[in-house]
Amino acid sequence: MTKTSDSNAPAPGAGLTLDRRRFGLGVAATAAAAVSTSGWIRAARAAATPPVKVGVLLPRSGFLALIGQACQRGCDLALPILGELGYSVELMNADTESSPDVARTQAERLIREGANVLVGAFESGATMAIAQVAEQRGVPFVINLGADPKITEQGFRYTFRNFPTSVMLTQGGLSLMNDLFKATGKTPKTAVLTYVNDSFGQSMQTVIGQLAPKIGLPFTIVESIAYDPKARDLSVEVAKAKAANAELHIAVSRLNDAIVMVREMVKQRYEPMGIIGPGNPGMYEKQFLKTLGKYAEYVITNVPWFDPKQPLNGTLQAAFEKAYPDETYELNVGFSFEAMLVCADAYKRAGSAAPQALVEALRQTNLRQRVMIGGPIRFDEKGQNVDLVSAAVQNRNGRPTVVLPAASAEMPPVFPMPGWSARA
Repeated sequence: MTKTSDSNAPAPGAGLTLDRRRFGLGVAATAAAAVSTSGWIRAARAAATPPVKVGVLLPRSGFLALIGQACQRGCDLALPILGELGYSVELMNADTESSPDVARTQAERLIREGANVLVGAFESGATMAIAQVAEQRGVPFVINLGADPKITEQGFRYTFRNFPTSVMLTQGGLSLMNDLFKATGKTPKTAVLTYVNDSFGQSMQTVIGQLAPKIGLPFTIVESIAYDPKARDLSVEVAKAKAANAELHIAVSRLNDAIVMVREMVKQRYEPMGIIGPGNPGMYEKQFLKTLGKYAEYVITNVPWFDPKQPLNGTLQAAFEKAYPDETYELNVGFSFEAMLVCADAYKRAGSAAPQALVEALRQTNLRQRVMIGGPIRFDEKGQNVDLVSAAVQNRNGRPTVVLPAASAEMPPVFPMPGWSARA
């Protein structure tokens, strides 16, 4: 069996949408319907094994709370599914409050309270802070999301990342732009780049500048505009982008600021050929689609995505849709689930929760059964999984839809996008 403990539950108003008792009942029902007789036997055997204690650090409150809560769903859903597969896991949850400083102190607390391995933390600044604590304390750390390349360039021995770096994200995202232009026969000649000024956005902006000429993109970036991801008013930034008179809008955003930006674009009647995220979160998420309605349509995000050919993806998706019918099944859920899978698999192979045994097992990870597109989950000498690819995901009919690559497409892409006033 698997179980969850949470010694740092968020304060009232932090935004959690499902209490533990109702979640447990829903997941139990899902698991009961799905688990075969042999599955129950595997789960019973797992129950006899002391669980590996996974300290999960996520921004469940603060300005990144919605995304942090999406990641938490992936971790929570991992418990019954991994139990069926014969793994034994216990969660120790902590809220980073969307702050690197809080992430550091919470990582220290989880280690003191007995966490065998840490998982987190979505935002790159918080992820770096946790990696430093893990290195100092000699505790393995598995990154679910966090793209700053510097994290795996520090020579850390205890950090493992199953998520693309911003270089990988940007290279994949920019290459897909060329594929989009070829598929639609429409090519912009100029672009404006807007980006959040946190560590993730700054690293993406740097990489875009370095890779764009090498990839042979057909447009010139005529303006780059940075802004605070906590901003509630982006009227000045959008006015500046509109004044650049560029044909394409490239947006390195997060969820809340992406909503604010598109609202302002509609208000100012700023209508580029398209809005494309080259490898960032925000614009494919349920809250973006729900809040903006028709104005969220046709936005494209080039990101790693689910593999419809993987049976494990089907299992996770079915459990998610039953437990969270009003939420979007998206990459935050998938990569968080895979982080739990990586920890559980390493513990099972190591046969021990001792830090060095877990670290050695993590280095030998080779998971072919996964949920995301890409090859087996494996880590190089820096602790980075380099075999991850991206898809072009366009918002169509109220849901994120794969439009490229063609082999995985659910429907063809639409580009240029219809103007704001031309939408039904």
